[in-house]
Amino acid sequence: MLITGGRVLVDSGTYVEDGAVLIEGESIAAVGPRKEIEERAGADVPLFEFGGTVLPGLIDAHVHLVFDGGPDPVSTLQGSTDDVLFEDMQRRGEQLLKSGVTTVRDLGDRGGLALRLAAEINDRRTPGPRIVSAGTPATTVGGHCHFLGGEVSGKTEIRELVRRNLAAGAGVIKAMVTGGGLTKDGPKSHQSQFSVEELAALVEEAHQAGVPVAAHAHGADGIAAAVEAGVDTIEHCTWMSSDGLDFRPDVVQQIITKGITVCPAVSPHWQMLPKFFGEERANAMFDLVRQMADAGVRLIAGTDAGVQRTGFDGLVPALGFYSHLGLPNSAIIDMATSQAAAALGLGEITGKVAPGYRADLLLVDGDPLADLSALSGVRAVFSSGQLYEPNSTDQ
Repeated sequence: MLITGGRVLVDSGTYVEDGAVLIEGESIAAVGPRKEIEERAGADVPLFEFGGTVLPGLIDAHVHLVFDGGPDPVSTLQGSTDDVLFEDMQRRGEQLLKSGVTTVRDLGDRGGLALRLAAEINDRRTPGPRIVSAGTPATTVGGHCHFLGGEVSGKTEIRELVRRNLAAGAGVIKAMVTGGGLTKDGPKSHQSQFSVEELAALVEEAHQAGVPVAAHAHGADGIAAAVEAGVDTIEHCTWMSSDGLDFRPDVVQQIITKGITVCPAVSPHWQMLPKFFGEERANAMFDLVRQMADAGVRLIAGTDAGVQRTGFDGLVPALGFYSHLGLPNSAIIDMATSQAAAALGLGEITGKVAPGYRADLLLVDGDPLADLSALSGVRAVFSSGQLYEPNSTDQ
């Protein structure tokens, strides 16, 4: 198929005006000026004419497809059978795709359902984004998200859980390094759950298989332990302590030196946070993300979709948080495309509009480099070369 666009985003902040993309099978065969690509394609290739912007499909690097995004997602999960839950997850995947998201990283599963859904999507039995799944996240006994089935104690059990996830097809390993608000009866968000030695065993087991590690870490001590253990991404990274916030510039420098990526997992409703945390504390938390960005920490976009009141169509509103911090639109788009792909281990596969990359494309009205909200004007999505038109009745 030949896609023509008013502009095609071919690099960070760089358009080819009046451009075109040629798709062959699941991959991009050619990108460039319209006339040049039309001549290469020939007259018999199906044409999708479009006057807006063609850019890489978006990547939400932190979702939980097993949760419903309602006021009490844990109770809903626990009251749902696997069959009902799987049907709900199918709908959530389609909602993500409809919003322009072609790849997600699922960081908390029950019973391998996200891996099962990933297989269905890969086989084109159901529409949805490519899923990089962590399987069952590692946590302590009674720890954060213990109800997902990943309770472990000691290095031997940690290694065994990692091996089970890898054998099931996990593309990332998730460790609940600290507590979290979703687990009402577990450790508090700032409290650490694993020692550095235990985390190092988890990281070693995953890295031996060539699979990255994502560390859920709100507490400053937990963040420092995750960095020392050599994780690949830190989720949330809010620098909490027992009496407030504890930002550590020395640990930030280690994050940069080790090439660790941070996914703040910002809620689409980030503007409401001052009401929950208070104006002063919320602004202080916002400022810590700005300080990390200013220091040179590589940030990627994620929404924590599925947790309380966080749906599966919120990536674009969440990106507005980074505009609020003063980041340029080109950098924000990179966070949700090429930078996220690299952090997920897919940097040579997706996240760019370039020959040889998978044909994961988002077509939007308007110019997102000038106005980030243009990303909400989804006209069409291509996932591995397959066209999906959200407003079409024939899907």
